[in-house]
Amino acid sequence: MYNPQLETFLRVADAGSFNKAAEESYITPTAVIKQINLLEESLGVKLFDRSHRGLTLTKAGRSMYQDAKYIIQYCRDSVTRAKNAMQEDENIIRIGSSPMTPAQLLMELWSRVQTLHPDIKFQIVPFENTPENAREILANLGKNIDVVGGIFDETMLHLRGCAGLELVRGPFHCAVSIHHRLAAKDKLQITDLYGENLMLMHRGWSHYVDQLRDDLWQHHPQIHIVDFDFYNMDVFNRCENTNDVLLAISGWANVHPLLKVIPVEWEHNIPYGILHSLEPTPTVQRFLDAAKIISKELYS
Repeated sequence: MYNPQLETFLRVADAGSFNKAAEESYITPTAVIKQINLLEESLGVKLFDRSHRGLTLTKAGRSMYQDAKYIIQYCRDSVTRAKNAMQEDENIIRIGSSPMTPAQLLMELWSRVQTLHPDIKFQIVPFENTPENAREILANLGKNIDVVGGIFDETMLHLRGCAGLELVRGPFHCAVSIHHRLAAKDKLQITDLYGENLMLMHRGWSHYVDQLRDDLWQHHPQIHIVDFDFYNMDVFNRCENTNDVLLAISGWANVHPLLKVIPVEWEHNIPYGILHSLEPTPTVQRFLDAAKIISKELYS
């Protein structure tokens, strides 16, 4: 940040001798003299008058003395500001957001976490919900995105190479076109789905969806199951265009303006929570610990 010889210069000026400055610096007088000589040489000015009575500052030395003190203090303050800025960046949690993983689902936690940890700040990072992008983001949580709020299970976590903190179990809903016959209802019975095509993620994506699938096949064969590969906007468009029924969660109510998300009278649900790195940063870990406490207050 600055020439360290300036600090030696200040010590010599304050002490009035090379020997005293050497004692304060824990180096030899010869080393002190060498640093002052190098400084004078590099500046092209004489800083001290040397005599048998000791050292006195020259006119140039007196001018340099005040400037050197300012330069050193300014540099120290600059380092402090840089460290503070770095600390602020470390206290920012980047929340990934997409239509299928909207950050709004974490909003209840947001204000409460900041009450517990006012130094933690949040930054929304939008991303496109494609299969390739989702895999890349979840496998590299902690690099560009720290956490994502969404549904998950152990199978998904293992396949994606990340960890998850369960906040609540949310019931499965169904999404239908606003022009669908079921859109007039505020709650569905399972028999309302008889004769309908119900769009489900393929087997193996989530054992919670697989449990629902098996229950329907065994006890409600009147519901026709249609598989699809990935939740994205194309699937929501397909639901609206084909007039099929799409398995959904309440947090997706605003994903598509022409779809209505309706609760269903059944016992099937799926964990919702925070997806994060297998090795979260200290700030993210503080956030997770706070979220765990807050979720018990909110949902227990």
